[in-house]
Amino acid sequence: MNYLELIQKTAVEAKDDLKNINSFSAAEDYRIKYLGRKGLISELFEKIALVPKEHKSQFGKELNSLKKELEHSYEELLSRFPKQKSAVFSEDLTLPGLKPNIGSKHIVTRTLDEIKDIFKSFGFITAEGPEVESDYYNFSALNFPEDHPARDMQDTFFVSQNLLLRTHTSPVQIRYMEKHSPPIRVIAPGRVFRNEAVSARSHCIFHQVEGLYVDRKVTFAELKGTLFNFAKLFYGKDVSIRFRPSFFPFTEPSAEMDVSCVLCKGKGCRVCKYSGWLEILGCGMVDPNVFKSVNYDPEEFTGYAFGIGIERIAMLKYGIDDIRILFDNDIRFLKQFIRI
Repeated sequence: MNYLELIQKTAVEAKDDLKNINSFSAAEDYRIKYLGRKGLISELFEKIALVPKEHKSQFGKELNSLKKELEHSYEELLSRFPKQKSAVFSEDLTLPGLKPNIGSKHIVTRTLDEIKDIFKSFGFITAEGPEVESDYYNFSALNFPEDHPARDMQDTFFVSQNLLLRTHTSPVQIRYMEKHSPPIRVIAPGRVFRNEAVSARSHCIFHQVEGLYVDRKVTFAELKGTLFNFAKLFYGKDVSIRFRPSFFPFTEPSAEMDVSCVLCKGKGCRVCKYSGWLEILGCGMVDPNVFKSVNYDPEEFTGYAFGIGIERIAMLKYGIDDIRILFDNDIRFLKQFIRI
């Protein structure tokens, strides 16, 4: 048998096989037998070197023609028998469905909402201001002279010579008083920034709620009564409260308010440094110099102000001993506080 007869024999055999194909798998077997890397067409191409020189041209021409014909036949088979993926079910469809993940407010947001709701019930409204503040609103208008040592109490992120990231939300109080006349009863929640080392007890970014009440004949007793009721509503009626003298440039007299440790119930533990007390806020009567900066007559009006750290009281209420956890967005931690 000469080499041209091998091509003819392969063509006849391929036509016979084509008649018996009735599935995709059979079509794939057809491709492998004739057009695969080790198929009959490849074997015939390997024999070109053995074909006499005078027949090489005709042999190559007819072999290429047969290859194209078989490829065309295979394409037609694919259109008749497209490849189908078998459905494999790895799950038991009789089992109950999976419970979807349910979102929840972050614990800081939830704590802030609780605080806002309590002070709303006291008649306070909410005001907001910019996070990038001027030196005037953040310091000068709040009785921080340029050379005053009290400026060293707060390490500041400066954006430029006169612009900075606010170190407290007290500037909102100044902005509000500039636009409104007494009586004023307002809280200013928001994010603040201080250039502090991040540790288990402090962070360079945190949240505050500052409060301000201005009217005629406002007294320190009213301040104590307001904060006393806030603590009872937030921590529970069994919490004990005390006030300690302190210093803030924008209030005089000033105080810090402590509550009995909610973790050890005042008995003393590592969190409260075995004192039985935890500081939750600073407060005081508004300094007359602050009133002068907003053109209020300090002889006519008095007022009180206070500032609460949201992360601090959230940590105390929920028994969290590391402030950094509140900023990690670890789903394992956040899931503990999901309310269904």
